[in-house]
Amino acid sequence: MIQGASPVSAQHARQNLSFPSAEGTAYGYLALPDSGSGPGVIVIQEWWGLTDHIADVADRFARAGFVALAPDLYGGRTAHDSDEAARMMSELPTGHAVELLSGAVTQLLARDEVTGSQVGAVGFCMGGGFVLTLAAHDPKVGAAVPFYGVIPGPLPDFSGLRAEVLGHYGERDTTVPPESLDELRSAIERQSGTVPVFHLYPAGHAFFNDRRPEAHDAGAAALAWDRTLSFLHTALDSAGDGRP
Repeated sequence: MIQGASPVSAQHARQNLSFPSAEGTAYGYLALPDSGSGPGVIVIQEWWGLTDHIADVADRFARAGFVALAPDLYGGRTAHDSDEAARMMSELPTGHAVELLSGAVTQLLARDEVTGSQVGAVGFCMGGGFVLTLAAHDPKVGAAVPFYGVIPGPLPDFSGLRAEVLGHYGERDTTVPPESLDELRSAIERQSGTVPVFHLYPAGHAFFNDRRPEAHDAGAAALAWDRTLSFLHTALDSAGDGRP
């Protein structure tokens, strides 16, 4: 079980967009910047689902100048306690999730509001693991930011990864212990040639989630957010617009 998991209030998944995926129609939450255009960012949910917290993160990216899309990996469901969240995560096939996320990347890049020929991907817990798996699968992901990413089972094949990688992890996280990062860093660098940058914070798991006061660390969250915005702007703004 993921460290520090606690029930969340009952809520419906936040959806305002549908888009094609490999197996039909997928859904998500889209947030646009006031400027009307900007680099694209995929925001990948925790094991709870596409909750108010994830929609709020997408809104924060929009306020920072990005076009943010949070795909709904659970098809409209959200978990109400940690047992249900664990079951829903275990029932989500990795291949299906990556196909849906790749469809979200295609959807973003097809939108007139999105500048550049690549997108960023940012995810939390379960979504942090999917950030790296997606980036290894889809070269249109140019910047990958896992927050305390959980990768069940063996590490994916990173030979197809072309993204720059910035990771955020808690020193007191027993779900993703800091010592496990050496293996992850080595695998990414050896297989892809990318040298990931991992930051450690004096916090535990889910320190970015301000809807969970028992886990949230405001100082660590603020620093990780500032680093993320700087990283994404540098990686995606410099990519230019390679689309015809």
